[in-house]
Amino acid sequence: MTEDLTQLSAAVLSKLYGKGKLSPVETMKAIVLRTERLNPTLNALRHVDADAGLKAARASERRWKKDEPLSPLDGVPVSVKELVRVKGWPASMGSKLTDKSPADADAPAVARLREAGAVVFAQSTSSEYGHKGVTDSPLNGITRNPWNLERTPGGSSGGAGAAVAAGLGPIAIGTDGGGSVRIPSSFTGLVGLKATFGRVPAWPPSLTGDLSNTGPMGRTAVDCALMMDVIAEPDARDAYALPADDTRYAKAIGAKLKKLRVGFALRFGDHPLDIEVAALVTKAARAFEEDLGCAVEEVEAPFSYGEAGRAFVIHWLSALQRLLQLYPEARHSEFDPNLLASAKAGLRYSLQDVVNAQAARRELAIAWNLLFAKYDLLLSPAVAVQPFEIGRNLPEGHDGKANALWSPYTAQFNMSRHPAGVVPCGVSRQGLPIGLQIVSGHYKDALVLAAAARYAEAHPIKFPDLSESKP
Repeated sequence: MTEDLTQLSAAVLSKLYGKGKLSPVETMKAIVLRTERLNPTLNALRHVDADAGLKAARASERRWKKDEPLSPLDGVPVSVKELVRVKGWPASMGSKLTDKSPADADAPAVARLREAGAVVFAQSTSSEYGHKGVTDSPLNGITRNPWNLERTPGGSSGGAGAAVAAGLGPIAIGTDGGGSVRIPSSFTGLVGLKATFGRVPAWPPSLTGDLSNTGPMGRTAVDCALMMDVIAEPDARDAYALPADDTRYAKAIGAKLKKLRVGFALRFGDHPLDIEVAALVTKAARAFEEDLGCAVEEVEAPFSYGEAGRAFVIHWLSALQRLLQLYPEARHSEFDPNLLASAKAGLRYSLQDVVNAQAARRELAIAWNLLFAKYDLLLSPAVAVQPFEIGRNLPEGHDGKANALWSPYTAQFNMSRHPAGVVPCGVSRQGLPIGLQIVSGHYKDALVLAAAARYAEAHPIKFPDLSESKP
């Protein structure tokens, strides 16, 4: 047994299990050992149930020996973000205020993963109620990026991103209400997908309503496709779940991209953009044309960046203000100060503000629909900056002031409900990963993953070597 097992993808693990060259128990033991060594430093996993993980791995081992696996993910370890319900574990939401009683049911994605034989062994950290794009909370403290321990892994699914990048399980479940799968995927060198809204059922309903999505995160697009084959099944507990379709993501991911029409938008408006992010994403867009045979054309975002940002903020903050009613005022000081300020800011919006934001959201979605009637894919940066220092909610701009416009690319597709994924497109001179966002029309989730797979096959990155890291 070796920690090298912790560097294998879910797809590779599955193949080795099938050939009898590796056991799920061996994998689980290696990941538990690595977690014990690295998690005290990274703080990526807030709860690890090693006993349950090993029990599930032994059951999986028996199935593989009988040549009766439940799915290709049978015996593959997976962590689940603390905003997603797992039976027997507290639904902590990254908050000191939540009831810490064990949950009495699994969320849909977790239930489907268990049915597929995946080993649900850990709960990953989040910002409180997933309200911001970095991962720290009064409940859990700061989560660190394995590429550089002084940098944030992004958020709010930063624990999931840090865990997978560090080899603490090859795949993870995150959530994305404004970029919370895609930002940490970019900051930690992963592939992540925010699927078409409703494609991956969610329960209980998110505080932020139909902005929020549950999605896969992994080191490869193939692993995300294997997860989608499992979790993209309807569930009656989700009021907005899409009906079942016949997409087989792991099969569809082999699609060729030649002759696809691709739009490339380096900026979504007048906002700052890191020069290395711009250079690497532009190089990736050229690769889609020169290496993958796509017809790439520069385009402008079809909707006003300022209006889109205002509409999103009104949707987001007016939802967060409900926390002030859910918990007694005497305990409000226990919130993350940034969350408390955001919730109070949400009280300032009028009914007319909310109605106007809803109207803007509809116009935004139509504008993007019209663009995707012309283009098969859209490429853009995932984030406008490189991973920044831990302990900050916002990075520092070139003027020395906080840069509030550091993540302009992701939230529009939460409002428009289009599928959007991230794939690493290089490493900066500081040794930090940079992500490329790939977006497509509604229900073309498999095309997004296929594009990520074709690009990543030709442009792989090497994850950081943490063999000498100590708590």
